[in-house]
Amino acid sequence: MAGLLTVRHVTRYTYASEVRFGPHRLMLRPRDSHDLRLVEATLSISPTADLRWIHDVFGNSIAIADFPDEASELVIESTLRLKRYPYVPPSMDIDEDAATYPFIYAPDDRRDLGPLRENHYPDPRGRLAEWAAGFVMAKGTDTLALLEDMNLGIHQGFVYMPREEEGTQSPVETLERGSGTCRDLALLFIETARHLGIGARFVSGYLYDPALDDGEGGEPVQGAGATHAWAEVFLPGAGWIEYDPTNGLIGSEALIRVAVTRDPSQAAPVSGSFTGDTGDYLGMEVEVSVLMGESGD
Repeated sequence: MAGLLTVRHVTRYTYASEVRFGPHRLMLRPRDSHDLRLVEATLSISPTADLRWIHDVFGNSIAIADFPDEASELVIESTLRLKRYPYVPPSMDIDEDAATYPFIYAPDDRRDLGPLRENHYPDPRGRLAEWAAGFVMAKGTDTLALLEDMNLGIHQGFVYMPREEEGTQSPVETLERGSGTCRDLALLFIETARHLGIGARFVSGYLYDPALDDGEGGEPVQGAGATHAWAEVFLPGAGWIEYDPTNGLIGSEALIRVAVTRDPSQAAPVSGSFTGDTGDYLGMEVEVSVLMGESGD
């Protein structure tokens, strides 16, 4: 991928009458890194808000918006201009001790990964355990091949089904339904990796699809034109590696990371509250575009 990407993310809430807004938490700004260069970030909010910036427990950049005035509409517009550098496969970088599964993390890695190696969703009938076992063919399985098979298994075996409602299905629900949103499929991958003792975390962000630039090109990727979610797995020597089971991608430069968390519930781009009468809330609209070049080109 070459050139500048522009990400525009607009969230609009409408109300039947003027309401008072509580503090809103905005997770819209990515951290500048060696693989993602943040060139410019602007945040426009109506009505006017007082902003303060913090880093959460995961190191994500968070804006807290406080609203002095009441209004019947709330519009939050984030525009990012950034560069995502090409992905370099980790095949030669993994520590020899971690190249085959099962492997044991070094004591410091085990301590630091902590809950990222633990399952957080119930599996009373062993459905997730059975699903995970299907990818471990024999003792001494190639670690990268195992993770690639898991990623491809979800991509090919489940139906991507967008859902506007908030929340995420449990991994067992996704297994039983055979379908889910990008966040559902990412969570299934994460919990499967954790069941196998591998550290994994949730990633939220955006997905660049060249087909959206001019309406031409190859088959559109699933989840483009909206916020997107995928997984990262920690392998000694290689570090955090991205897996997008929705599209079967591994470490693609098309993935634009904004935030990483332990659980999808911690990764809402916009969250907050309002005080008003019953029935005041009329709805929410979200518009996302990720295009090559300057916004409006």
